[in-house]
Amino acid sequence: MHNDEDKILACVDHSHYADTVADAAAWAARRLNAPLELLHLLARHPEVANGRDRSGAIGVNAQQHLLETLAEEDAARGRDAREQGRVFLNTLRQRALQAGVVAPDVRQRYGDLEETLVEQQSQVRLFVLGRRGESAETTQRDLGRNVERVVRALKKPILAVTEQFREPRQVMIAFDGGSITRRGVELVAGSSLFRDLPVHLLMSGKANRDGAKQLDWARATLEQAGFTASADLIPGDAERVIAQSVRDREIDMLIMGAYGHSPLRTLLFGSKTSDLLRAARIPTLLIR
Repeated sequence: MHNDEDKILACVDHSHYADTVADAAAWAARRLNAPLELLHLLARHPEVANGRDRSGAIGVNAQQHLLETLAEEDAARGRDAREQGRVFLNTLRQRALQAGVVAPDVRQRYGDLEETLVEQQSQVRLFVLGRRGESAETTQRDLGRNVERVVRALKKPILAVTEQFREPRQVMIAFDGGSITRRGVELVAGSSLFRDLPVHLLMSGKANRDGAKQLDWARATLEQAGFTASADLIPGDAERVIAQSVRDREIDMLIMGAYGHSPLRTLLFGSKTSDLLRAARIPTLLIR
């Protein structure tokens, strides 16, 4: 029997990321033998989209009538949104079933993305979200634009997917010797998510005295867990080195620590995490 504390929670919206998110989440659910839930959030205030002019002076009765009309329109829009969401979720549920997931769950609710995910977190093993690539969609969707805000609010691992998903054959850990990426190595070693896949460790950035020793620890940890692991120490600009290495080695998924610094520091100095996400362009497992 599945434990609900252990589900894969995939956040989907009506963007073209939905299929990718569902595919990546289905892959993770199968690998981890974990229950899958597809979650679709509805905005509580549908934008008032019809362009009727409501300005100008109107009498009290007309005003009352207008308010009633608006309330009815809002209710109808809410019903439409829920119905569209239901159809959309059922299509994704079918997709997950075809991908071999047993009894995927679907849920639709009103709410803010960040609040909802934080609230769900105790029951979740892995979050899956879409993130915008270079060709950002010009819609007002939450997913993507708010990835940093959401990731910072969560403590569980997050799989941030790009526009296509294929099951990874080669994975890379961007390793910096710090506590977050050490935890990432232990997480990979102890999990069935990447079992039987070669794992490549890459350390870059500023040269550091203990780099080679830390890298040896990481490789040994993975090898003891039965992984085929290789390691590279390439000083230089981390973003450039990692992006290049991802291409050269045909890496399908990157594993890295996320947002180790405060939002204020990020504002002042930029975020390595965001830069790397932009540079790598492949699905990325973010470790908190």
